[in-house]
Amino acid sequence: MWRRCLWRRGISSSAAGWWDHVGAAPKDPILGVTEAFLADTSPRKINLGVGAYRDDEGRPVVLQCVRGAETKLAGSQFLESLPNAVNTKLVEESVQLVYGKETDIVQERRFAGIQALSGTGACRLFAEFQRRFYPESPIYLPVPTWSNHHNIWRDAQVPVRTFRYYHPDSKGLYFGALMDDIKSAPDNSFFLLHPCAHNPTGVDPNEEQWREISHEFKVKNHFPFFDMAYQGLASGDIDTDSKAIKIFREDGHLIGCAQSFTKIMGLYGHRVGCLSILSVDENQAIAVRSQLQQIARAMYSSPPVHGSLLVSTILGDSQLKALWEEEVKAMVARIIRMRAKLRESLEKLDSPLNWEHITNQVGMFCFSGLSPEYVDHLARKFHIYMTRDGRISMAGVTTSNVDYLANAIHEVTRFGQEDSSQRRSFNAFIPHISYAN
Repeated sequence: MWRRCLWRRGISSSAAGWWDHVGAAPKDPILGVTEAFLADTSPRKINLGVGAYRDDEGRPVVLQCVRGAETKLAGSQFLESLPNAVNTKLVEESVQLVYGKETDIVQERRFAGIQALSGTGACRLFAEFQRRFYPESPIYLPVPTWSNHHNIWRDAQVPVRTFRYYHPDSKGLYFGALMDDIKSAPDNSFFLLHPCAHNPTGVDPNEEQWREISHEFKVKNHFPFFDMAYQGLASGDIDTDSKAIKIFREDGHLIGCAQSFTKIMGLYGHRVGCLSILSVDENQAIAVRSQLQQIARAMYSSPPVHGSLLVSTILGDSQLKALWEEEVKAMVARIIRMRAKLRESLEKLDSPLNWEHITNQVGMFCFSGLSPEYVDHLARKFHIYMTRDGRISMAGVTTSNVDYLANAIHEVTRFGQEDSSQRRSFNAFIPHISYAN
């Protein structure tokens, strides 16, 4: 029977065993949430997993600045590979977005930059670059961090270490431990930093703390690699959200930076990103760029054209850029309103827990402090889906569902308060043992 089935499929019995040893990969913690959400038939279901911006009706948003750029590009030819001039313009505009137009970095061309497949691709390029030129050096990732960071550096065969970042009791920055870990790491170590709107916690250092971090990096000669996926979505101001990187630049660091335009311009399907590495001079930048181009050539050869033209058109047109900045402010304002409303709704329910962290945190995500057990209960009973580390995508919270969400959270945590073992689980939840990593 088995051989007959193979014969009908045109497969020889000798070839049938090629992939028998391949097992199913574990589900991605974020994509798995979306799969569970889509399979749920409840009309009350809420997806708080994926960090994609939605309006107050829960609908995807196409920004007006993108519409304007599309109009300007109408009739252009997009069938050829990405011209070098287009790539250069995107990279220059991206670098100026981080460091400012007047910086000598751009004027003296002391940066090596390349268009990447969004922020994930930019991180992957840098991970491969790190492996090639510093094969024994690990990357230090914050606890917690975006789950895919671990996948990216692991698949590049770069050793991964961690440093403490988030304090589960205060639901804020674990600054003393963070500084201790920076000091105790071997000199000349690579560190990944989130310059704003930290994913998943929404907890950022303040300006004084960034200056202390930068100073200690200088003492230890650590290399800072910034993953900039949310510029503008922390404060609503593009320049304010790049302050951390500018502090490091002022202190004389060479810097690596991965940028993504997926979230900040709503270009989820276009995968537009940029990797830039600061260099001592133009000659060094040329050498580094040539290595990045060689790595990209073997990975994906050249990136798509249309998305990069949209981004460079918006950033290069003063009117479209001003419109984009206003739209970013509106996005952030809606998220801030939802944070305030969620906290207010929980407090009106006389929750015994402190929910100040909902409004203290910034950006797309709220690190709720909900344990994996609470998250599972929310999905089973209330059809509310989020990653098991308790990260809430605030873009999924709307005026129409915020009270339902608050009541559900109150119910699961209220019963947990009555059970001392669950109460300890809530208060002592440690992110690095969750799906976050």
